[in-house]
Amino acid sequence: MSTKISIVFYSMYGHTHRMAEEIAAGVREVSDVSVSLYQVPELVPAEVLEKSGAAAAKAKMSAIPEATNDILAASDGIIFGTPTRFGNMAAQMRNFLDRTASLWLKGTLIGKAGSVFVSTGTQHGGQETTITSFHTTLLHHGMVIVGVPYSEQGLLKMDEITGGSPYGATTLAGGDNSRQPSENELRIARFQGKHVAEITKKLTR
Repeated sequence: MSTKISIVFYSMYGHTHRMAEEIAAGVREVSDVSVSLYQVPELVPAEVLEKSGAAAAKAKMSAIPEATNDILAASDGIIFGTPTRFGNMAAQMRNFLDRTASLWLKGTLIGKAGSVFVSTGTQHGGQETTITSFHTTLLHHGMVIVGVPYSEQGLLKMDEITGGSPYGATTLAGGDNSRQPSENELRIARFQGKHVAEITKKLTR
């Protein structure tokens, strides 16, 4: 029976989605581990998404199913992805997590691997605060937090502006959301997926 990893994310303009795909590719590098992508429910009205220019990116994600508590319960490891909102997770992700109380009451997620990745608009837009504050929720659920160790050399890159931290993979969208994840950011994301898969596999033995 293979180890199950779920990537649960929210993405408005596609940056977090792109990182999620690369993380999934990293998970697939580990044998006997399966991975599935899920998105949390949208709270923004369709007309607002259209006016903000996010509708096209949302259309590309339309085939990705929505996450549920049952999906979390059936997962051995969960990797969460969110854009930042003023140094915190997006409201869509917070709303989803706030509805996991039934899992908390039963201790369903205790001992499962949990990891986080994010996207910000600017270089210092709250990448680390978003991840570390996200960890608080995972700890309340009893999850085993997995980050990105410095064995991933991309964290040490200094010759370009790049996301990525020991807390988790990150990317920069730019003020107008035109910047796409860089090669180094995707490399760190892929490493995170593989690393979480390897640790989850060990935890489920």
